[in-house]
Amino acid sequence: MKGTIKKLDDRGFGFITPEEGSNDVFFHANDLVDVAFKDLAQGDTVSFEMGDSDRGPKAINVALVA
Repeated sequence: MKGTIKKLDDRGFGFITPEEGSNDVFFHANDLVDVAFKDLAQGDTVSFEMGDSDRGPKAINVALVA
């Protein structure tokens, strides 16, 4: 899946707005691939997969799209 970084929080998490228009998806810095959290910016395009957490769905394997 692809989406856009909607919001980042200094505590190491953020939200992605999926391209297909579904609800925003939570992600954590631990779910990033080949990019540091500090290198992400609001509006960046990312690819991701959907995964599960104890609090519901979340984005995993989050990577910047060149």
